[in-house]
Amino acid sequence: MVIHLGREEARRIAVRAQLLDAPRPTDLVEVVRQLGFVQIEPTAAVAPTADLVLWSRLGDAYVPDDLRSAVEGEGTLFELSLMVRPMEDLALFRAGMADPPRYESTERWLDNNHDFRQDILERLEVEGAMTAREIPDTSIVSWPSSGWNNNRNVMMMLECMMMRGDIAVAARRGRDRVWDLAERVYHSDIPTVPLQEALEIRAERRLRAQGLVPDKTPDLPAETTRVGKAGHAATIEGLKGTYRVDPDAIGKPFEPRTALISPFDGLVRDRKRMQDLFEFDYTLEMYKPKAKRRWGYYALPILHGDRLVGKLDAAADRANGELVVNAIHEDAPFSPAVADGVRAELEDLARWLDLELVLP
Repeated sequence: MVIHLGREEARRIAVRAQLLDAPRPTDLVEVVRQLGFVQIEPTAAVAPTADLVLWSRLGDAYVPDDLRSAVEGEGTLFELSLMVRPMEDLALFRAGMADPPRYESTERWLDNNHDFRQDILERLEVEGAMTAREIPDTSIVSWPSSGWNNNRNVMMMLECMMMRGDIAVAARRGRDRVWDLAERVYHSDIPTVPLQEALEIRAERRLRAQGLVPDKTPDLPAETTRVGKAGHAATIEGLKGTYRVDPDAIGKPFEPRTALISPFDGLVRDRKRMQDLFEFDYTLEMYKPKAKRRWGYYALPILHGDRLVGKLDAAADRANGELVVNAIHEDAPFSPAVADGVRAELEDLARWLDLELVLP
């Protein structure tokens, strides 16, 4: 069976799945559960990515300390590979942790540094949680790389040990992860779901979080968007190719609102899907020379209802206590309703950041 969707319904499915319609959700853990994960990304031109993603859903009710408490104190969420996920989803990753590394070169490096790994385990056991900076490098063979990770032996070993389920992120000190033995971080009563079953469940949850996913979708570095045969096959009016759609997302009521969203938001993470569904031209320009930027260093896409309608070029100037709006780029002239919605969201964002709003 192939489901045929209109373009508007397809957009609304995507927006609803990302909890960007009205009314706003109210529970932090439930939001992360629906989104599947929240990415930890250090750029904070306006606010850290995870905080901005959660504020876009929860609004003023979201306090960044709530996320920290959920991970570090309550244990309702956990961090894995720079993603915060619901703790119960650990069951879907445990079977994969027993697999050998993806690359033979990584497996050889781990074998050559067996004593290095044991040193870290023993140090954490005796001295307790610590950051990478506090762990001495006792490697025998250095991590070989032509890029950023060359000779970053402690960090690469910690990453490998995390993926093997030996250690886990217990907390954060600023941007630094604090590592501890996994048995002291993860809930001991969470089972291990068999690998194939776990992969199928994870695909179903990715589809639930996106609403609909193209069959031809990129395997993104942060988290794949591929969903295999989860859901139902679908086509979308005016678009080429086939999609997979979450059947539970079809035909639901839609109440629009305005939202300012992170460049790393799940709604726009797959730029090709974004362009096809929303006909939205957008590129994150923080890596471009200033003279070549059209919309700004860290422009936030603006959502109104089921359309992406513009970009907000703004920056938090914390030294002066200001949220400085450099420009609001309107893809088409805003109607009064859109303009009012954007202004209200800007005022809410400034209030949440405890900054004074400075408009151009």
